[in-house]
Amino acid sequence: MNRDMIKSGIFILLLAGSVNTALAQQKSTAEKLTLMARETFFTDTSASAKWSYDMGVLLEGATAVWRNTGDGDYFRYIQRAMDNYVSSSGTIKNYRPDEYNIDHVKNGRSLLLLYKVTGQQKYLTAANLLWEQLQKHPRTKEGGFWHKEIYPHQMWLDGLYMGEPFYAEYAAMMNKKEAFDDIANQFILMEKHARDSKTGLLYHGWDESREQKWADKKTGQSPNFWGRAMGWYIMALVDVLDYFPENHPQRKELLAILGRTAKAAAKYQDVKSGVWYDILDMPARKGNYLESSASAMFVYGFAKGVRKGYLPKSYFPAAVKGYAGLKKEFVVDRSSDRADLKGTVTVSGLGGKTVYRDGSFDYYMSEKVITNDPKGVGAAILAASEMEMAAMPKPGLGKTVTVDNFFNNEFKDGPAGEKIPFHYLWEEDDNNGFSLLGHVFNNAGVKTKTLAAAPEQSNLKGTDIYIIVDPDTEKESPKPNYMTAAHAKQISEWVEKGGVLVLLLNDTGNCEISKFNVLPEIFGIRFNEDSRNKVQGLNFAQGAIAIPSGNTIFKTAKKVYIKEISTITIKDKAVAALKDKGDVIVATAKYGKGTIFAVGDPWFYNEYIDGRKLPAELENFKATNDLVNWLISQVPAKK
Repeated sequence: MNRDMIKSGIFILLLAGSVNTALAQQKSTAEKLTLMARETFFTDTSASAKWSYDMGVLLEGATAVWRNTGDGDYFRYIQRAMDNYVSSSGTIKNYRPDEYNIDHVKNGRSLLLLYKVTGQQKYLTAANLLWEQLQKHPRTKEGGFWHKEIYPHQMWLDGLYMGEPFYAEYAAMMNKKEAFDDIANQFILMEKHARDSKTGLLYHGWDESREQKWADKKTGQSPNFWGRAMGWYIMALVDVLDYFPENHPQRKELLAILGRTAKAAAKYQDVKSGVWYDILDMPARKGNYLESSASAMFVYGFAKGVRKGYLPKSYFPAAVKGYAGLKKEFVVDRSSDRADLKGTVTVSGLGGKTVYRDGSFDYYMSEKVITNDPKGVGAAILAASEMEMAAMPKPGLGKTVTVDNFFNNEFKDGPAGEKIPFHYLWEEDDNNGFSLLGHVFNNAGVKTKTLAAAPEQSNLKGTDIYIIVDPDTEKESPKPNYMTAAHAKQISEWVEKGGVLVLLLNDTGNCEISKFNVLPEIFGIRFNEDSRNKVQGLNFAQGAIAIPSGNTIFKTAKKVYIKEISTITIKDKAVAALKDKGDVIVATAKYGKGTIFAVGDPWFYNEYIDGRKLPAELENFKATNDLVNWLISQVPAKK
């Protein structure tokens, strides 16, 4: 817990209970806004439905809520919205790449999410169309993307958010390393031409040709600092950095740009309300007003920047103050589980033909301000989700969980055609991945790592929790790395010193058990070469196991689903932590200063905790939070 959190009142929320209980007790602000949006926006299935960037903003907010809650209804909303546009062959309804409108690229991140989670090729095919647009998109002489072909020679701050996060995520997934030079250049050029040296703020737009009426004839800059434009820019930076290579020479420059942008934005935060004005540097000018979407974007940028280490912790109090202001000024509860967002300007642009937008103060004040604008709601959901993650208890601060990628060392063909590691890894969003488990660990303050080498005390140093899952058979890996007595000795000595070992095996035939048992038998645990809880189709009742009240590990989950598992035999000091019909399902043991948790199934992988498959009464997401909380509690206190 850092001092800034205590000063800003987050300390109270951190004491609220175990992992994720702050969200579990009642509908959060992020959920209330998303539930309202789910009923209101992007439900049009007509042939004329518009492919609109604000859909992408809103669906990214829904994605954050889905990951925080494990409620599959949020994911289904995202998929329904995209499926209204994406055909089975991957074409996109009402999308015209030859318009060269960078706004149209924004929704690509939702396409990538759907591809990564479901594996359906149509989503990647659709994303490929957006990638191809960027390859042909018109540019300034220095290589900056035009905002639209109908706005020639112009870069707008908005465009960085519309294009670059998708550009970076796609490039990372498809191994397009050369793209990151171009991505960095977009931000560098935008700051170079739009930044005001006196205030540090960025002007809304820049015209390379100086031909537009709104463009300064010397600088090409538009006249004013529009709040949402800078909000788009800061959100683009924190989202792109998630995918930007750590060793790329321009990563430091992007971090520096983010630092300068955040510093300027923080300086113009309204002291009284905690939020921001539509025109950032004119709070006292008649007609100017506090604006919700820009305020939400700055909160999101500050909070995520701090969480990911892109910004120093000193920005967190500004995020806390901004979020309190956002809720007070703009969020209106409609009911116990629905909320509205007021105070969002519908649109602000530059130039045009029908009505020319001259970039003046009076122009910005002339645009309508409404309740429940989808891009404002999407930004507010993102901001709320970040702040709710920050408010979750952080019992794992300073701790690290490492997942094994040595005994489980499978590869598959990746989307770019190369072999990539897969199966129970943090980065995987599909059914077999551990991305949601990793998210729960991260929300509890625990850092996630992967160990692809043979475990030794030297490379386990710094790891508090070590997960070994589903060791390979020959059908899964041509040359499996089997457990040996030497490996077991290294691991057991690490446990003895205080390590927490998590063994997630599988049933016989899907996992190497006999050789692996040399490790758990040290602790009085043996995995049986059997297969229990076989499930036919969607008969989930066959895999349901009730958790009795008072269970020391699973304190909130009452019933879980776990299929095709190897049962466990225990002896010596090992104990049964969960039994069903006489079989030991979960076992634990103490060994020296350390702890062992064992179950005969990978269990905590995406397919059975992300809410997309199981009925609500099977509480695997709750069980995941329970387990993470318990594992953290088993880590010995450091002297």
